[in-house]
Amino acid sequence: MPSPDTTPNTAPLSVRAFQQLIRDRYYATDSARGTGGTFLYLAEEFGELATALAANSRRNKPPTDAERENLVEEFADVLAWVATLANIHDVDLADALEKYTDPSRVEGVKD
Repeated sequence: MPSPDTTPNTAPLSVRAFQQLIRDRYYATDSARGTGGTFLYLAEEFGELATALAANSRRNKPPTDAERENLVEEFADVLAWVATLANIHDVDLADALEKYTDPSRVEGVKD
């Protein structure tokens, strides 16, 4: 039987819990690296996501299983690095996202 550390968690993960997970695992090295170095990692992952999206949009058919798996991984990596930057700057992403749930703050759409 797997130990509690290795048992996969299938419960939905809140934004706050995800950010805390990233903080618990990586804050010491992320904060030591600082904003500049961390932002470069985010930029790298953002570029990898862009490449994965572009590869899938060039064809007019659904992604293969491997391409889909890569897309999922790249989205996760981008979110993790955004959470890392938020942690370094003491920004609670769950609070920040209230911008999109408060009807008085949500205005218009982008084309």
